Amino acid sequence: MHTLERNVFRAEAREYFKLAWPIVVAQLSFVSMGAVDTILAGRLGAAQLAAVAVGANVFFLLFVFFSGLFMAVSPIVAQKIGARRDPLEIGRFVRGALLLAIVMGLLWTALLLLLREPVLDLLGLASDTRAYADGYLRAIALAPVPACINFVQRNAADAHGLTRLSLVSGLVGFVVNGTLGYGLMYGRLGLPELGPAGAGYALALADCSMVFVYAAQYWRTPVLRALHILGPGAWPWRDATRQVLPLGLPIAAILFAESSLFQIGALIVARFGSETMAAHQIAINFTSVMFMIPLSVGMAATVRVGLAAGAGDAAAVALRGRVGMAIGVGFAVFSASLMLLLPDTIVALYTNVAPVAKLAMGFLVYAAIFQIVDCVQATANGALRGIKDTRLPMLITVTAYWIVGLPLAAWLALRTELGPAGVWCGFIFGLTVAAIGLALRFLRRTAPAAVPVAAARH
Repeated sequence: MHTLERNVFRAEAREYFKLAWPIVVAQLSFVSMGAVDTILAGRLGAAQLAAVAVGANVFFLLFVFFSGLFMAVSPIVAQKIGARRDPLEIGRFVRGALLLAIVMGLLWTALLLLLREPVLDLLGLASDTRAYADGYLRAIALAPVPACINFVQRNAADAHGLTRLSLVSGLVGFVVNGTLGYGLMYGRLGLPELGPAGAGYALALADCSMVFVYAAQYWRTPVLRALHILGPGAWPWRDATRQVLPLGLPIAAILFAESSLFQIGALIVARFGSETMAAHQIAINFTSVMFMIPLSVGMAATVRVGLAAGAGDAAAVALRGRVGMAIGVGFAVFSASLMLLLPDTIVALYTNVAPVAKLAMGFLVYAAIFQIVDCVQATANGALRGIKDTRLPMLITVTAYWIVGLPLAAWLALRTELGPAGVWCGFIFGLTVAAIGLALRFLRRTAPAAVPVAAARH
């Protein structure tokens, strides 16, 4: 690499760092909310812990889908900024997207309430666990509307390069969720004792607090205040719907496919006993925490690539996407090295039960390989979102996860001597197919014969 190329790469990498590090902290704060709820529920009893775990998983599947839907806001706004559109035009789009968010939030609430009893019946839970889970789901059904509003506010701010707003809102949400969760679950701080339902109310109130934190930051930040989100004028939700849904539904399908792959994989591993399941959970949890960094880099790639695509700068689109993928690979090598060189240290953070620790260290070897391809697919997906390319990536991802990875994981685990390790082999194979397919898709779209400058017209 020539000196000029190295300097360009370093300059772009610095831009990625400025965008991505607040996203990493924000993502970790969101993940930590679930961890706090689990810890608090665990001290109430086994039935309460199981109820929160079941309810949280039902909520999480829909959370993944709707958060993916509104990730479309980021490339749409970024391309408008890159094309130097009037801030008032951008503001009208965001205003329409907010109204769409309220509609989608109500739909999400309806789905939670309608699916609540059939899902709980299907799981065959003990009567006390079922009652606690039902209360949790009724309470958390208040969260979808503010959550969807936050998705729009966050992605619009990220597109402006203002990722620290997500950091501030995420930390506030974490504090509110933890404080109110403690008070409402245990009946402390002058609040009623609601048990697991208290965790659901706490999360809903945390989302509401984040709505107001974002709103305050939109009012305080000159670039965002220029959008006049709450100013006079129409709320063009039909126009926003026409822009968001075609782009966002494939993103939602991609995220849903990936999350369901891991959840079904966990159910397969559960057939091999509690110790094996505990070891699997340790390896998955550690890789999930480490994955927050390439996921954040992928979100930064959407913004950087989207700005260049909006400006019609094909060379910058290609450069920024490749830099994002290179950063993802670099971090993947680092995190994989940690898993291979320090497995005992990592596992000791979670357990001192010898049989579980031994199994977990074995799973971390597979997790190290898994991490490399997962980082590539995350950053390549982010770069493709930046050029509004989501439909073929959706087909690539769904094929890789559901048609290749999941059946292979089930067959290797249940029909061969690999046992639970077969689930990890299936993960690796499916993610490898996705990583190769998505990376090649971006490289082809940004080749000299097929540069995505047309995206700047939208």
